[in-house]
Order: sequence, then C-alpha cells, then structure tokens
Amino acid sequence: MSVDPQLRTLEIDIPSQPEVLVKLSLLMAEEEVNLQAMSTLVESDMALASSVLRAVNSSLYGLKGRVQSVHQALTYLGMREVAAITFEMGMRAAFPPAKELEPIWERAAERGVLMGRMGQMLGVDPWAAHSAGLFEECGKAVLYRHAPDHYPSMLRAVEQDMDLVQLEKRAFGVSHDALGAALCESWGLSAPAVASVRHHVTVQASGQIPEAVQRPAVCVLSALARALAQAPDTLEALASALAPKAQLDETLVLRAVRKLLEQRQARESHGG
Repeated sequence: MSVDPQLRTLEIDIPSQPEVLVKLSLLMAEEEVNLQAMSTLVESDMALASSVLRAVNSSLYGLKGRVQSVHQALTYLGMREVAAITFEMGMRAAFPPAKELEPIWERAAERGVLMGRMGQMLGVDPWAAHSAGLFEECGKAVLYRHAPDHYPSMLRAVEQDMDLVQLEKRAFGVSHDALGAALCESWGLSAPAVASVRHHVTVQASGQIPEAVQRPAVCVLSALARALAQAPDTLEALASALAPKAQLDETLVLRAVRKLLEQRQARESHGG
C-alpha cells in the first residue's frame, strides 16, 4: 500500500520496513507457517534476535523458565506473539534511541499483548489486533525523528492525545494518528489494523466508531486495552457499550477483559 500523497508534500519521512520484517510478513501470509524458517530468519539478524529474546524473557510474558533461542520462544509463546515481538523490535530499531520514546515502546508492547490476546479470545484476527496495538503510537516516533528538538516539548505539554493531535496539526500540518496509519500501510499491515491506528484517538476519547471504519472490532479492542492499562474502573461499562458496535458478544467481551485484568493485577502484585 502507498503512503497518502498529501503526507508526502509535508516532507516528513516515514521509515521503510526493514528487510527482515518484509520477509517475516511473507512467512506470516502463508497458510501453514514454517516455524523453523521463522526462527532461522529472526536469528539471521543477531541484534534483532537478542532483542526478541530479552523481550520474551521479560515479566510481560510471564514464562516460568528462561528462553534461550528463538525456536524455543516459538514453542512456548506461539508464532503470533513471537512474530509480533519481532515486529516491535524491528520498529524500534527504525527510530533513534531516545528516552522520550521509551514510554511509547513500553505501552506498545503491553497494548499489543492485550489486544492480541483479546482478539484470540473473541474470534477477532489476533495478528491484526496485536500489530495494531504495537503500532498505535508509532506516529509519535515519526514526528520525534522529524523534529527531535521541538517534538519532545509537545509530548510533555499535554496529557491527552486529543490535545496532542491539535498541537501536531498546528505545528506540522498532520497528526501522529494519520502518520502512524501511513506507516502501517507502507509496512503492509492489514486494513483493520491501519484503521485502528488511524482512528484510535477519536475512538478512545469519544467511545464512538467513525462511519469510515468498516470492520471496527480491532478499534474496540484498542479502546478496551487503553482502559485496561489506564482506567480499569471504567472497563466493564466501556466493554458493554462498545461490544454491540462491533457485533461482539458482550458476555464474551466482559469475560475476556476480566481475565486480562486479573492477569495484569497478578503480574503487578509480583513486581512485574
């Protein structure tokens, strides 16, 4: 998919997809994914493989034993989660290391896991959900790379993304949600993932699904993941309100978010 021509006129560079992720995308598109081929591909990039193993062994994934290889990680976590971790590390490597971006990457990792697991529980494409969660805030990294002297102060100036979007539009003529969607398109993410990234600020602020979104389930999972992480007291009411808008079974949605909330609270109580 191509980048919106209007964005090209703004002279804001959107990084190209790393070659290893292009090859991984092709593997993921196969009907029967070859796990050995996937592990060999990831391990061909030593820095990437090392980053993937560090992530797999973090408390976020809750594995009891230490994973020593990418193939072992695939055995323990499964293809989707290891592929998503690889995409996460590849995305991070496409941008300069910066302390201002670390909270963005940390939120991305947790949000991706939450959305992917909700998708798996609810019959929503878990790969689309996980990748949408990972890439949701990637437009902020694009703007940081574009204006490293100016953009960090904008990130500090506001607490809500809706306010940040207005600042971005005044300063750059475009906001991070639009840039993030453009990056997702250029990296070949699915249409529901792109739509979730494009509309997440509006959906999370208003609880409404834009009419332009034809398959809104991933957008709904994005809003639920945000509530899980930031406002768990609102979670059940939000789940009840949003489930019908995506033709999701309300009972199953409530069951899924309660389970993930319990897991998150258990991890936090153990210092994870």
